[in-house]
Amino acid sequence: EYQLLFAVTTFILRLIILTFVFYIAGIVVVGKRRALFGDAVVISLLGTAVGIVCDSIFQSSLIGAILSLFVWLLLIRYYYETGWLGALAVGILAVIIAVVMSLVVLFILALLLGFAFVLSGWLVLFLVL
Repeated sequence: EYQLLFAVTTFILRLIILTFVFYIAGIVVVGKRRALFGDAVVISLLGTAVGIVCDSIFQSSLIGAILSLFVWLLLIRYYYETGWLGALAVGILAVIIAVVMSLVVLFILALLLGFAFVLSGWLVLFLVL
């Protein structure tokens, strides 16, 4: 039960994050007129589903990764109505945005956890006194 719950939760979180990443990258590369939020949802949903299928069929092989990348680019190309170079630009920018977002979230978590750790150290000191 927990494995299924974890898989569904991971899928939903991945879908939400990728939707925002592809929406922002699409707006920057192809413009707001062609990069609709609904298109970003469909790209994220279908791309994630195809990625999961490729991972299960090819099990960490280069063929699965290349096929998955090709499908992602094909989805971006179709839904954002752009060429292959535009799709590649959206994909590269999406990776950059995802990395920056991850670093920002990790930095904020480190600050919060670090602050909590320092605060808990001071609280222990006050409890001893």
